[in-house]
Amino acid sequence: MRVTKRTNIAMRVLMFCAANTGRLVTKSEIAKACNASENHLAQIINQLAQLKYLHTQRGRNGGLELARPASQINIGDIFRALEAPVPLAECFADVDNTCPLTEACRLRTALTDAANAFYATLDPITLDALVCDNAPLMDILQPAGACRGAKRAHDLATVE
Repeated sequence: MRVTKRTNIAMRVLMFCAANTGRLVTKSEIAKACNASENHLAQIINQLAQLKYLHTQRGRNGGLELARPASQINIGDIFRALEAPVPLAECFADVDNTCPLTEACRLRTALTDAANAFYATLDPITLDALVCDNAPLMDILQPAGACRGAKRAHDLATVE
């Protein structure tokens, strides 16, 4: 099974937001960190907002953030929502199916079972499981010093 570019970038967006909890992030920040075009990101962000994974805020101080805690965002659900509209094979397409074997083909059943197993593997994984305690990922997804600056402010407040 191959994951579409849209789903791949959507996961980058969600991981970036999870790594930067507590603040609104911008599309340009995500584009830079995740190597994606802002135009493509805009479409994906819109879809994730419609699916209620992201909360977006327009305006000068706008940006986006997770619509709910990362621990409540299930990876299997995201993949189902984003991948389901893409037929796994021609025989799964309602309109474009020209395969004469569809009615008798057992491969279609095997592919359905394989896709279900793929999603079942992703079901127990939450967004926070991908991001939490993942220092190499945080080094990539957090703007330089963002976390360190917040930690330093916390440490200073604790000392006083």
